[in-house]
Amino acid sequence: MNEENLSILALITNASVLVQMVMGTLFLMSVLSWIMIVQRALFLNAAQRSFREFEDTFWSGVDLNNLYDEITEQAQEDGAVDGIENVFRAGFREFNRLAQTDKADPDAVMEGTDRAMRVALSREEEKLCTNLPFLASVASVSPYIGLFGTVWGIMNSFRGLAMVQQATLATVAPGISEALIATAMGLFAAIPAVIAYNRYAAQVEVINGNYETFSDEFSSILHRQVHSR
Repeated sequence: MNEENLSILALITNASVLVQMVMGTLFLMSVLSWIMIVQRALFLNAAQRSFREFEDTFWSGVDLNNLYDEITEQAQEDGAVDGIENVFRAGFREFNRLAQTDKADPDAVMEGTDRAMRVALSREEEKLCTNLPFLASVASVSPYIGLFGTVWGIMNSFRGLAMVQQATLATVAPGISEALIATAMGLFAAIPAVIAYNRYAAQVEVINGNYETFSDEFSSILHRQVHSR
């Protein structure tokens, strides 16, 4: 039994077409999941940092009209605003629009403001959860895809035994080894994906909870302001 024939590269290149397709699929899923893992890490860390910076600015006593003007100007320059700034901007814009109408009902003003912030919160939650379903799919499906390749490879190995008079370890080892690589690749793709999904799902829950807490506090401020008129 030649050790070179049992190298990882040799086992992959000598595997059957179906097993190679399984390995290729798992490799592609692993590459895509790692790209999304890095992208989500950067995005969620930026979202947390942006929230802390905005919260510090908001509670520093800055004039809300000036803050709204700055965020609106930034949105026009960048083309979009993400995170809690978008929630603040949506709520304050709707509040000003409704409060400036003649004989504005305070309850109607707050109802419209809260509705605008809920819509903005929903959109921000969608942004935070982007790519997480794919990571969950990779985590759950990859081991089964790898197992399918393993079963197929072992089945071919046993079929090959029927063509020889005497079965030896040297005869069976290459086929079983190449089959087990598919399982290993499935686990290699699934383990990082499931770890990243669990971590990011918890991180999204924390960020979204911070957004909701801020929107409630901001709504209370606007409620006192509209009822003091």
